[in-house]
Amino acid sequence: MPAVTSGSSSPLAPLDMGVRVRLSTMMFLQYFVWGAWFVTLGTYLGSGLGFPGPRIGLAYGTASVAGMIAPFFVGMIADRFFATQRILAVLHVIGGGLLYFASTQTTFPLVYGLLLAYFLCYMPTLALSNSISFHNLSDPGRQFPGIRVLGTIGWIVAGIIVGAMKVEDKNVPMQIAAGASVLLGLFCLALPHTPPGNVGKKVGLGDVLGLDALRLMKVPSFAVFVIGSFLVCIPLQFYYAFTNPFLNEIGIENAAGKMTMGQMSEIFFMLVMPLFFVRLGVKYMLLVGMACWAARYALFSFGADDKVAWMLYLGLLLHGICYDFFFVTGQIYVDKKASPEIRGAAQGFIAFVTLGLGGFIGTWVAGEIVGHYVTGQATGADGKPYDVHDWKSIWLYPAAGAAAVLVLFAVSFFDRTDAAAKDA
Repeated sequence: MPAVTSGSSSPLAPLDMGVRVRLSTMMFLQYFVWGAWFVTLGTYLGSGLGFPGPRIGLAYGTASVAGMIAPFFVGMIADRFFATQRILAVLHVIGGGLLYFASTQTTFPLVYGLLLAYFLCYMPTLALSNSISFHNLSDPGRQFPGIRVLGTIGWIVAGIIVGAMKVEDKNVPMQIAAGASVLLGLFCLALPHTPPGNVGKKVGLGDVLGLDALRLMKVPSFAVFVIGSFLVCIPLQFYYAFTNPFLNEIGIENAAGKMTMGQMSEIFFMLVMPLFFVRLGVKYMLLVGMACWAARYALFSFGADDKVAWMLYLGLLLHGICYDFFFVTGQIYVDKKASPEIRGAAQGFIAFVTLGLGGFIGTWVAGEIVGHYVTGQATGADGKPYDVHDWKSIWLYPAAGAAAVLVLFAVSFFDRTDAAAKDA
């Protein structure tokens, strides 16, 4: 069978160190930009600008809205007309300007509109950064994990820096991310030249949305997987939007820095995940992931009032299992169930359903529930008032939601064997 080349390298050739360093730096900055401000956005909007929970939820929902639109851009424009490194440069530079402008606004309509515009620039870069990496690696299966892990490290470094600066309720994290975004955009011009992959190829709406993957919904196990994944992504958004405001409100020092414990555990569980996969299989990996989401919310709930440190920290450390056992296992399951010609469409479809549609509904639900449980107001060190919440009650909602999906999934998901999925 003839070898398929990637870029100008042979698949058996060692990866050029200069290419590795450039791709690794790109990944570090890609996720440094996101981690520098997204974690603390809820605290800034709530304590810094005085926005209520529902508006904070809507603001976080801009990422999901953009996530649903991004495939159009990547599939129909970026991958057909522009060299990847150049479109990455343009998107990051424009995005940096939009994010900085957003950091200077104090009214919700302007903040919301600018965040949406920013994420319309940023979300396509997630797929494009992976694409440019795969194109320039001689052996992506072996080499990509070592490059992608720099993204997680970038997120960790950003959280540690922002936490140490004690600016979580200010616009400084957004401005740090804006500067890093412009820097990343300029750096992207130094990435290996990567021409568009589908020049001259006719790409339709069905290709972009992954509609070819809809035929997999005729398989009962896959349909249950998609519905369960969509439902569990609704309570999941409580963590991403409101964990940092929660920790800051109850007085946990350096909350952003402590939240990086979750990414540290993510790296560990990613490394040991193959061992669990062999022993547990897809169904029980997904169930463990769902169970840990429910458990972490229960820990937050019962640890909230008295600031029980071990409960809060354990809840953060569970992030590795929550993310890897659910999202990564789900991606592997989709890859096994889909035939080679529709694997890309299937991954796009599940991302649209979960991170897009499920994420948007989840941020809206989370914002409404957090807004419902306002118990009063307090005054911050800067003299600005902010809402105080009944976090014990709030965290019970996503705990119950994740547990309910867990039960439904456990009794309705049946896949004969993981080996059978490979043959599907």
